[in-house]
Amino acid sequence: MSSKVPLSWLLLSKLKSRFFAAIAGIAFAVILSMMELGFQEALFAGITQLFSHMNADLVLISPLYQCLVARETFPERRLYQTLAVPQVNSVSSIYMDTAQWTNPVNHRDRFIFVVGFKPRHGTFDFPAVDSHLEQISRPGAILFDEVSRSEFGPIAKIFESKGSVVTELSRRQVEVVGLFKMGASFANAGHVITSDMNFLRLNPTRQRGDIDIGLIKLEPGSAVNATKAELAGMLPDDVTVLTKQEFLDREKDYWSRNLPIGFLFRASLVIGLIVGVVIVYQILHSGISEQLAQYATLKAIGYSDLRLFRVVLEEALILSLLGFIPGVLLTLGLYGVVHSVTALPLRMPVFRILLVYVMTAAMCASAGALAYRKLRAADPAEIF
Repeated sequence: MSSKVPLSWLLLSKLKSRFFAAIAGIAFAVILSMMELGFQEALFAGITQLFSHMNADLVLISPLYQCLVARETFPERRLYQTLAVPQVNSVSSIYMDTAQWTNPVNHRDRFIFVVGFKPRHGTFDFPAVDSHLEQISRPGAILFDEVSRSEFGPIAKIFESKGSVVTELSRRQVEVVGLFKMGASFANAGHVITSDMNFLRLNPTRQRGDIDIGLIKLEPGSAVNATKAELAGMLPDDVTVLTKQEFLDREKDYWSRNLPIGFLFRASLVIGLIVGVVIVYQILHSGISEQLAQYATLKAIGYSDLRLFRVVLEEALILSLLGFIPGVLLTLGLYGVVHSVTALPLRMPVFRILLVYVMTAAMCASAGALAYRKLRAADPAEIF
């Protein structure tokens, strides 16, 4: 036995079939964990991406507003009342609803999310929206999110070749006069932005004075929290005033705590880690059982329980590293496939890689500690 080769590696590599089975099992647990974390981040990023592109310091909503897909309107006049406060620079009204989009190629209908606003510069931080304000003021003119899912049709390709796309939205003829980039989410597969008047034409039952969100832009240098408190004190209780960050956090919190999807992601992550612990435990336990005589020999020649525990722990950490690397590489490939099919904003930040490895190492170390109990109970005299 070479002194340069760790004992833990020699013990692992001797049982090659179990060795590779353990790596495959850990890689599976890593993939499952990273996919769940990726989907969870995509959930939060997706459901708040529209709001994050809105230019506002403060946001006005109805007290009955729950989340993007469970909205309540409030009187638009409340938004204009805020202009009485000197710190308020400008306000913008936002209308939101779903509508039936007709795929111009196969003529199938799909629901798409429609956003309406008074065409003014700076309401959104999309350059493509600001550059098409005059166009979307025309009756039936809309902007289409080119990163919407494919079921709405190859709108971007048709637009690039013809300069416009004519189709139907809520059984009314509309014309795509421009494209912008945002992306799909778990809540909505695609997005359309248009003027408030076009929105109301598409939704004839909606009252013009009832809006979904009010955006408030403050004068430069204004104290956001102090202005929020002042507005909350002067406005009736049929509206709620939030900072933009509070609004984003509220949306994330609702989806995480009040909807089943947030719980399912957390539960799946825990289940993946439990599966990983069971797989690694079985591999290490089987290895110890088959090599019990070798371990007993080490005990007989003076290896302490602590030293043998370190050997088992080293085996577990080696497995964690060797299973983690292919798991990450395979997850990157899966992220690409899922993004191409669903248009969800999946990415892999360095923090997630480090977090999942720490979780994987802890998982394997726990399995090693459980497997070590058999070795600790082994008596060399009984074995020989």
